[in-house]
Amino acid sequence: MTTLLRTADELHARVRRGRRAVVMTMGALHEGHATLIRTARGIAGPDGEVVVTVFVNPLQFGQGEDLDRYPRTLEADLEIAGQAGADAVFAPAVEEVYPGGEPQVRITAGPMGERLEGASRPGHFDGMLTVVAKLLHLTRPDVALYGQKDAQQLALIRRMVRDLNFGVEIVGVPTVREDDGLALSSRNRYLSPQERRTALALSQALFAGLDRHVAQEALRARAREVPATRARAEALSALGESRAAADAHAVAEATPGNPAAVRAAARLVLDDAARFDPPLELDYLALVDPSDFTEIGDDFTGEAVLAVAARVGATRLIDNISLTFGAAS
Repeated sequence: MTTLLRTADELHARVRRGRRAVVMTMGALHEGHATLIRTARGIAGPDGEVVVTVFVNPLQFGQGEDLDRYPRTLEADLEIAGQAGADAVFAPAVEEVYPGGEPQVRITAGPMGERLEGASRPGHFDGMLTVVAKLLHLTRPDVALYGQKDAQQLALIRRMVRDLNFGVEIVGVPTVREDDGLALSSRNRYLSPQERRTALALSQALFAGLDRHVAQEALRARAREVPATRARAEALSALGESRAAADAHAVAEATPGNPAAVRAAARLVLDDAARFDPPLELDYLALVDPSDFTEIGDDFTGEAVLAVAARVGATRLIDNISLTFGAAS
């Protein structure tokens, strides 16, 4: 049975056996959270402990954002957490986390926290890192798990843990999606049926960028397989790539990918969705280095993140996927 804990004293009084794995949430749990909890259960093992935190953190909501209407469904959250394998749910009041009111000393996210989400939501990441630091101290886990849907958040938490020497392992868990591709989010429940159809453009744009990238990498790989002669052109033509055959040698010798083409493929989908009813209002589309969330150049090699944020009606949504440039031939 999953135990509900309201205070840090109750949590600290628990007898610890094995590893403690923590999943931090703001409640309104869904299958994405359940996947995090199940993963935590596997990491902690039968002798360990899984703690789920449920806390709607006021520090990370800016003026005009949805703090007051953010869903609070603790009873349902307890059931979902228990079914997924949580031993305890730690759901403190604001006064428990911030006993002296809003803290005067906070974590600063630095330059990475001012980009993309940070630029759109000033102060958001400072508030997020402050509460994550507090919850890590309060729950004292061996490992903490976060979803990759919030890629910039995950990167900043990893950076904080490394820079400030937190003794905890951080694990990222892949994004969970609906059957139609929409990334699971507690905010999806705000969408009307018409808005939800528009919102699908976020994931469709990301996968359009991924498809373009995969096609480019496959073409380069094929071009390298055949000597730079007429034989290569004929081989590529036989694959139905007559246009590519004309400059196959250039493709083979090209830089590891074409970030501009990836961005363009994704942007085409988003531009089309801007004409929907209701329209998609794009905040940003970015192809970034996950180490610092700066835009990558044409000569970039390694893992990159294609990220998007947009508003549909009154609801703001984010999504991302990972791409690898310069994969081994």
